[in-house]
Amino acid sequence: MSVTPPAVHRFTEPTPVFRGRIKDDPRSGHWVVPRRYRLHVSTACPQGLRVAVTHSLLGVGDTCPLIKLPAVPDCADGGHAALRPLYEAGAHHYPGPALAPVLADDWSGRIVSNHAPDILRDLDRCFGDGRAPLYPCGAEADIEAVERLCTHDIDEAAQRAGQADSGPAERAAALRLLLCALDELERRLDGQDFLTGDQLTAADVTAWATLVQLDTVHRHHLDADAVHRIADHPALWAHARRLTTRPSFGTHLDLDGIARRHRAACRGLEAAGAAVRILDWAAHARGARDSRRA
Repeated sequence: MSVTPPAVHRFTEPTPVFRGRIKDDPRSGHWVVPRRYRLHVSTACPQGLRVAVTHSLLGVGDTCPLIKLPAVPDCADGGHAALRPLYEAGAHHYPGPALAPVLADDWSGRIVSNHAPDILRDLDRCFGDGRAPLYPCGAEADIEAVERLCTHDIDEAAQRAGQADSGPAERAAALRLLLCALDELERRLDGQDFLTGDQLTAADVTAWATLVQLDTVHRHHLDADAVHRIADHPALWAHARRLTTRPSFGTHLDLDGIARRHRAACRGLEAAGAAVRILDWAAHARGARDSRRA
């Protein structure tokens, strides 16, 4: 199998190169079998955090085990040494970094997928085991709209707004895009508990992981005024706070790991926004861990 490795940027997620799907039909190659598949994630990475939270919400630890990788990749190319055999098995002499998250097939020792959105949907559809679905029928368009907002209009815009080598006009435009996206999420929470209605869905998981990244990583490269404007979305940040107190969310929040990953990969300049904390994530996460032990 010939695979072209993705271009890896220090701040953006790599382009996935394995896009297998889990199906119900045994003729498909990858069909639903308990404990056949295994997830490998780093919760210091936003995509890995989404997968870990989804895995907990669905309660699928017995049917699809989850392995947590180190916060900071241990290979010089930004990959994880533990994943290298899986990448080599899937693409002989694979030249790129062995990146997480990965859904692996224990039967073949190969990767099914390293595309987080597909992994999340397959977990929900194939292994949910009667739990309330995170991708309920009829909510697909709303969930995808929130995912686009979080990926393109929040995460990528925050990166551009904080880049020291961008011009003032470019940074201002990126900040406007970011604030407009936050405004849209704020409007979605007007009069309802969750982003797509009265039920927690994958949209809430995605937005929560995005806000974690925004407050713990991106704000370090923004000025204080920008961070105060970002914080001026009370319903949205209150929603993030409530979710963090849930064990399925807060117990996966590795703030030290996120900080170490950021320091290891980031070459940007720290700005005044670094001193402006929006949420006390640690306190809410401790509450979630105490709740799980009780």
